[in-house]
Amino acid sequence: MGTSNGSKSLTLGPSPPDPSPTAPGCGNGAMMGSFGIFLQGLLAVMAFSILMLKRFREPKHERRPWKIWFLDTSKQAIGMLFIHFANVYLSDLTGEDPCSIYLINFLLDATLGMLLIYIGVRVVSCIVEWRQWESLRFGEYGDPVQCQAWVGQCALYIVIMMFEKTAIVLVLLIPHLKEVAKVKPIKNPQLELATVMLIVPFFVNALMFWVVDNFLMKKGKTKAKTEEREGSPDSRNGTTVRYRRTASYDESESEILISADDEMEESDGEDDLRRLTNSKPVKKKKHRFGLPV
Repeated sequence: MGTSNGSKSLTLGPSPPDPSPTAPGCGNGAMMGSFGIFLQGLLAVMAFSILMLKRFREPKHERRPWKIWFLDTSKQAIGMLFIHFANVYLSDLTGEDPCSIYLINFLLDATLGMLLIYIGVRVVSCIVEWRQWESLRFGEYGDPVQCQAWVGQCALYIVIMMFEKTAIVLVLLIPHLKEVAKVKPIKNPQLELATVMLIVPFFVNALMFWVVDNFLMKKGKTKAKTEEREGSPDSRNGTTVRYRRTASYDESESEILISADDEMEESDGEDDLRRLTNSKPVKKKKHRFGLPV
């Protein structure tokens, strides 16, 4: 009787849970697990490839040298790493699904954050121009290249990214966004992690990196200038020699001499004609190579 009661009590008592391995995916700390780190490394390689493709798509006369390109893209890489790890850290602070919180952060960075980055870069550029801090102009590093200029610009860009991330965190405090985080259309944890950490960020980063790189690079410009030099070794018989100066992206300059003999012959012919007709000299605008002389 007692044995039967004892066996009955054993069957009615709570049974210990079966041990099971921790399922990979979007649990707390899953983003910094082995699978999550692999996805992040793969995403970094793909994003770097997008920036290389952008460089080869630039016009030849505006294409940046490899050193300048690396300095420009490294600033963006450091800023994006700051945003990425901030999102990973914030995703584990709440009790909601970390993948959903990370995805919300990421999409806000790529939309509202892009606008804030643009505004920040414009404001900083205006202040730099106002104060004439030449080494802090985005994309300009001096000739020869100075590491101090890159460090200063990188620090400014990180400050802009900190401002952007702070604004996004304030937006996340909106109560209704937590309801969005509860929506989990993907049930497989590994597939959810791959979607949030690789698939969606790749397509969004392709656009984001392309646009932000345009913010941070120095625009290639071809400037045409005329320069009058009197008394220089290139002057002929005291006449004025005019040059057309073309400055390429790297500020190397080539000067094309506009022949002074043609101008002298034309002016002598006009003087003879005025003597014969007793007419007054008429001032005319002359053009060489489409430039007013």
